[in-house]
Amino acid sequence: MSTAQQNKIAIVTGGGSGIGLAIAGKLVQRQVHTIIVGRDEAKLAAAKAQLGGLCSIYSCDLSQLSAIPNLIADIVAAHGRIDILVNNAGINMKKEFTEVSDEDFERIIRTNLTAVFALSREVVKQMLNNPHGGSIVNISSMASQYGIPKVIAYTASKSAIEGMTRALATELSPKGIRVNCVAPGFIATDMSAKALNNDPERKAKALGRTPMGVLGQPADIGDAVAFLASDAAQYITGVVLPVDGGNSIGF
Repeated sequence: MSTAQQNKIAIVTGGGSGIGLAIAGKLVQRQVHTIIVGRDEAKLAAAKAQLGGLCSIYSCDLSQLSAIPNLIADIVAAHGRIDILVNNAGINMKKEFTEVSDEDFERIIRTNLTAVFALSREVVKQMLNNPHGGSIVNISSMASQYGIPKVIAYTASKSAIEGMTRALATELSPKGIRVNCVAPGFIATDMSAKALNNDPERKAKALGRTPMGVLGQPADIGDAVAFLASDAAQYITGVVLPVDGGNSIGF
């Protein structure tokens, strides 16, 4: 029996480091053949070395929208089908609202939203051929749960991701494709550590309104995504699940 028949096939974008790598790790632990997509080939190679034989890597800049149909065609040609898509890749930018240029705004929207739309469309075309359907998990943010200053483009993109999750779930669930979303709270990654450690006031505020009082771990997001992508969540669609230590309900 080929690997394609034995194992579910997943794509995780931005899977070379941080939360994406943790998600890929949790899927691999569950015997899902996980394809990580990213721009940095060295990072992807290091991730594959860590994840082992159930991991494949594809280098692609998803902001180059014209590359996406060929990427998905190549993956399907090599692996037979796609069962799970995790839209994790995203970029952020911290700037005063009045200093954000049209180009700045469009760059964030292109990577965080338009690329997610285009990738999901191409993957769904393939998933519709799967007898067992498929599962899409999008990654949102606390920025879509409440207002955070100086991240206007990022906030717009992540709020749109949550709306798109609900719209896609309603349209695709009758066809056997579930669509859900995870909204991470403040998670301890290299990127967030740098941001929070450089801004003690922001760090104190983040932890102060998190009832559990600690930063989350990338593995916490990985577990939530792996659950929503799995058959254990077969009756769950269209939800936005905060994984945030209570941050979104904290005072």
